[in-house]
Amino acid sequence: MNLFTKTAVSAALATTFLSAGVQAESVKVYGKLNVSVQSQDAAASDQTAIQSNASRLGVKGNFDLGNGLTAIYQIEYEVDTGSESKENFKARNQFVGLTGNFGQVTVGRQDTMLKVSQGKVDQFNDLAGDLKTLFKGENRLNQTLNYVSPKFADIAQVGVTYVADGDADQKVNGMNEKVGGLSSTLMFGDAGLKKKSYYASVAYDSTVKAYDIIRATGHVKVGALKLGAMVQQQNKHETFSDSIKVPATDKQSGYLVSAAYSITEALAVKTQYQNMQNGNLADLEALSFGADYQLAKTTKLYGFYTKRDNVAAKNDNVFGLGIEQKF
Repeated sequence: MNLFTKTAVSAALATTFLSAGVQAESVKVYGKLNVSVQSQDAAASDQTAIQSNASRLGVKGNFDLGNGLTAIYQIEYEVDTGSESKENFKARNQFVGLTGNFGQVTVGRQDTMLKVSQGKVDQFNDLAGDLKTLFKGENRLNQTLNYVSPKFADIAQVGVTYVADGDADQKVNGMNEKVGGLSSTLMFGDAGLKKKSYYASVAYDSTVKAYDIIRATGHVKVGALKLGAMVQQQNKHETFSDSIKVPATDKQSGYLVSAAYSITEALAVKTQYQNMQNGNLADLEALSFGADYQLAKTTKLYGFYTKRDNVAAKNDNVFGLGIEQKF
């Protein structure tokens, strides 16, 4: 059974549940298509492409088990509309778990807590200016156990991800030895800046995909203006011997600043700058400008320009116009 068939079956199951009288909010088929026409001017070559930007299709749901306990699940795939292969599905978050007064526990393929900790500070998420082009730590791993606490005083929340050593990405520098990893975060406020006008987090990865990472993020909303910042230090482990990790001596440090301003209820402009020290080489940099126009709550037109310096030993410029449709 190919991925398309599996997803079609999942959608059919969701429809069956709904028709059987299950409450609508318990099972949901959802997704979005985000496609752009973009031109990339790179040192090696120039090209124009119709680019799919993390388009996706998923099914998620929850079931009330009584006594304050709820079962939850999610199965999500990325859909690459620009892929040459007809099998253009790629696994995203796929997990099952329980929620209650204790918080939420889930197992499966999931974003790590360090990745979750970024909130909405990345104004060019999934596009050429995405922070993952320069910063390590934007991981979604196959064998994870996640715990997220309830919110304390409706403000603070703790999250922890354990990555099993059976995960293929826990191999270090191609060596046969693999180790478990831990990703944790402490978050304050509201990541979406809707219920509260601020968000802040500190996060730490220990031996996740061979990296130790410290990250701090802040995001505030003042009227129509949103301002964000992130600082990060990352350190790759070079070798492992007798299960004792030996860290590399070189540490890379970087920062990101972002801003978005809503001119009208529908139109917003935004910008973002990112810098990462690259050892004895020149710093890695990315500068982006863009605008979003909401035709409706589910439909958005956008344009962007990103200039990246010394990325993969080259400079490039990317200009794109796109549309995003959610459902």
